[in-house]
Amino acid sequence: MQAKETLLADLVQGRAQQFQVPLYQRTYSWTEKHLKQLWSDILEQAELLETGGKASTHFLGSLVLAPSPQNEATFPRWLVVDGQQRLTTLALALAAIRDHIAGTQPEEAERIDEEYLINKRKSGHDHLRLLPTQADRPPFAAHIRGAVTDQAAGGGVAAAYGFFRRKLVEADDPAAPQDVFRLEQAITSRLTLVAVTAERGDNVHRIFESLNNTGLKLSQADLLRNYLFMRLPTRGEHIYETYWLPLQNSLSNDELEQLMWLQLVLDGDDRVRRQDLYTAQQQRFEHGEVGEPEIEAYIRELHRHGTLFRRLLHPEEEPDASVRAHLHRLDAWQAQVTYPALMLLLDRRERGELDSPATARAMSYIESFLVRRMICRVPTNNLNRIFQAMPGQLPLDVPVDQGLHQLLSADNRFWPDDDELREKARTAPFYQYGRWNQRRMVLERLEESHEHPEPVDFAAAQLTIEHVMPQSPGDEWLEMLREDAADSESTEDLHARLQHTLGNLTLTAVNSELSNHPFERKQGLLQGSHLEMNRRIAATERWGATEILARADELAERAIGLWPAPLRGVGRAERSRDWHLAHQVLAALPHGTWTSYGDLAAFLGSGAQAVGTHLANTPQVANAYRVLTSDGKVSDGFRWAPQDTGGDIRARLAADGIRFTISGAADPAQRLTSDDLALLIAGADEDQTDGEDTTQDTATAGQGEETRADRFIRQLTADDSPETVEAVRTLLARWEALGGWIGYGAGHVTTSAFLVLGEAGGPGHGIWPLTLYPGSGRGGTAEVVFQHLAAREPFTDRALRAELLRRLNELEGVDIPEGKLELRPSFRLSLLEKDHNRKLLTETLTWFRDRWESGRTS
Repeated sequence: MQAKETLLADLVQGRAQQFQVPLYQRTYSWTEKHLKQLWSDILEQAELLETGGKASTHFLGSLVLAPSPQNEATFPRWLVVDGQQRLTTLALALAAIRDHIAGTQPEEAERIDEEYLINKRKSGHDHLRLLPTQADRPPFAAHIRGAVTDQAAGGGVAAAYGFFRRKLVEADDPAAPQDVFRLEQAITSRLTLVAVTAERGDNVHRIFESLNNTGLKLSQADLLRNYLFMRLPTRGEHIYETYWLPLQNSLSNDELEQLMWLQLVLDGDDRVRRQDLYTAQQQRFEHGEVGEPEIEAYIRELHRHGTLFRRLLHPEEEPDASVRAHLHRLDAWQAQVTYPALMLLLDRRERGELDSPATARAMSYIESFLVRRMICRVPTNNLNRIFQAMPGQLPLDVPVDQGLHQLLSADNRFWPDDDELREKARTAPFYQYGRWNQRRMVLERLEESHEHPEPVDFAAAQLTIEHVMPQSPGDEWLEMLREDAADSESTEDLHARLQHTLGNLTLTAVNSELSNHPFERKQGLLQGSHLEMNRRIAATERWGATEILARADELAERAIGLWPAPLRGVGRAERSRDWHLAHQVLAALPHGTWTSYGDLAAFLGSGAQAVGTHLANTPQVANAYRVLTSDGKVSDGFRWAPQDTGGDIRARLAADGIRFTISGAADPAQRLTSDDLALLIAGADEDQTDGEDTTQDTATAGQGEETRADRFIRQLTADDSPETVEAVRTLLARWEALGGWIGYGAGHVTTSAFLVLGEAGGPGHGIWPLTLYPGSGRGGTAEVVFQHLAAREPFTDRALRAELLRRLNELEGVDIPEGKLELRPSFRLSLLEKDHNRKLLTETLTWFRDRWESGRTS
C-alpha cells in the first residue's frame, strides 16, 4: 500500500486510463451545500493564483484506489474505493468549464475534454476517464459527451453540473470577474488529495474505515492558544489570568477565532483565511526574534480588541448613541462581512485618530454602501474581498472617515449613485432581493425619516411587509391596471412588473381585513395606521401604476437623504451588471422549463422589449432561446444572436424537454414566472419571503382575540367553497393524526398554514412538505416547498424529492413538471374536494413522514 499527496492534474492527466466506481458504492449524493463549499474553496485558490499568494493549497480529502479486475497493462483501470463523490464533482466542474467556453474558445474546450474527461481513442464505457456507479452512468456520460436527454436531466449529477454552469456565469460579474482558466488551474493544480493506492490482496475497506474514523478536531483558536502559551515559559500564568482568561470568558470559541482572524486583517493581511489562521500567525512569530515580550504584547492587543469586538456583537455596550445606532442597524442587517472595517474604525477612535461623530459618519457610508447595493440588486459575492482589503488600503493622507468614503467609491466597488437609486426604486423588484430582515430595515428607516412625534417601537410592533396592490389581484385591481397599461403591455405583465417594487410595499400590523380587497376598502384601515407611510397611501384616491411610481419617486428621495451617495467621478457599469443578472438566471433554467420576455423583464426591473433586443444582439447567452412570448410562442421577431449555433428553435426546445400543446405553444405548466426566476438564484441566506409571514406560532390568542388558526380558516372561507374548506380541515386533522403539527403564519394580509414535522417553535426547527394559502380572490393553493426540502435531510437526496413529485402528480388535476423540482410550485386546494385526491394526498404525506423518520434513525 502506498499513500502520497497528489493533484487532480497529476492523477488523471496525460494518459489513457479509467477510474471505476464499484457498483456497490452509493450513487452521487453531493448537495448544493457541499457544492457551495467546494466552489468557495476554488474561488479562494483562484484568487491566490491571481495575486501570486504563497498560501498552501487546499486539502480536499482522501482517495483510496485499488487495481480493477479489468486492469490492462496498456489501459490501467482503478477501482475508486473512497473518494468517488470528489472525483465526480471535479469532473462535472471541468465539464461545465469546457461547455462555458465552447462557443468562444473551442480549441481550449477540446483540450480540457482530452486532458481530464475522456480517453480520446477509446469507445463505449472506456471513452470516459471516470466511470461512475451504474445508476449514475447515463446522466454522467450525457454531460461529459454533451448530449443531455430527458433521462439525464434530473438527479444529483445534473444538479451539480447545472450548479457549476450557473456559478461560471455568475463569476463573470463585472464587479469581480474571474479568469475561467484560473478556475480550471485551481481545480486541477490547487486542490490536493491524499491518494492511497492498494496492491492486490490489501484490505481496502479497512483502509476506508480508518480514514473516516475521525475524532473531535482542535479549532484554529485552540491551536493558536496552545502555541502561544508554549512560548511563555516564565510569564504564562500571569498573562493567562490577566488577559487570556477574561477574553476567553467574554467570547465563545468561534468568536475568539474570528477576533484572532480580524487582528491579522487589521495588521494588513488581507488574504488570510480563517482556516489558515494558526499557520499564518505562527509564520509571523517564526520570523525574526520573537520572545515572551512580543507574545505578551500580541495577547494584550488581542484583549484590547476583544472589548471593541464585543460592541459589534452586542451594540448596546457602545457608549456613544450615534455610533450605537449604526451598530444596531448593521447588526440587524447581519453585516458580519463589514467587521474588518468596523473594527478598524473603533480601533482608530480608541487610538484618538477620529472622534465619535466621524466614526458614526464613516459607519453611515458603510450602511449606505450595503443598502444602496441591495436596493439596486448589486451581487454580494465580492463583499468579503472589499472589506477584508480595507485596513491595508485606507489612504494615509486624509482623515479616516474621508478615506473610507474614497475607498468605497472607487471603481469596481459598484456603490450606486443617486440616479441609479432613483431608477431602481421605480423598476427593481425590491421584494425579491436580499434577506427579509434587510428589506424590512429599509422600510423602517424610510418610515423613521418622517420624524413622527411618537416614533414607532419597531421591536414591539411586529410589523410585516405587505403589498398594497396584492400579489393575486382581483377583478377590481386588474380593471384599474388596465387603465394604466400601455398598448404594448398586457395587464398581467404590468402587474408582474410593479407588484414587488418599492413603491408598492409598506409595513403594517393591521388585521386580515386588508386581504386582497379593492383599494377603497384598504384606505380606511391604512388611514388608522400609526405609520405615516400608510396614512399617505390612504390619502391617495386610487392605487395604480401612476401612484406606485410616484410613491417610488418619493421614497427614493427619502433614501437619498438617509444614505449618503458615493463620491463622483468613478466609473460605473450599471447596464452590464444588470444584464449579467439576466445571463445568470437564464443559465440556471432547469431542464424542461421556459420563461417569457415579460417574466424576465419583471425579474430584472427592465422592459420586455429591451430584454428581447439584448438577447437578440448578445451571443453565447445560455438558454436565450427558451425566452418566449407570454403565450408560449417563439417571438415573431426572434433571431439567433451573432455567433450562436442557430438551428430549428422548436427542435432545440423539444431537446430541452419543452412540451408543446396542440396549438403549438410551449406547455404553460413548464413556464417560470418572475417569482420562480428569483427563487432560482436565491442564495441560502436570501429568504424570498417576509420573515414575519413564515413565523410559526401555535399559541392561543387572548380572550376575544382571533387566533392565527381562526384567521386562516376565515380567510379560506371568504374565498373558497364550503366543500374546499371542509376538505382542508380534514387534511389538517389527518396530518395531526400522522404525528405532525400545524404552524400558522403571522401574516395579517394573507396568512398560511404549514404542515410541520419535528420540533415546535418555528419553521427553522422542523420540516414541512406543504404550505397552504387562502386564495385572496383566486382560490386557495397548496405550495410544495421543494426548495425548502432540498436543504433538509433526508430530502437533500434529489431522488426522494422526485418521488414526492411523482406521488403528487398522481392527484387528478396536478401536473407539476420536473423542471420545478428546485422551486415552490403549487396546486389548487379545490382539488381536495375529490375523495380520491384526499386519499392519495394522505398516502403521500404518510410516505413523507415515514421517510423523514427513517432518515432521523439511520
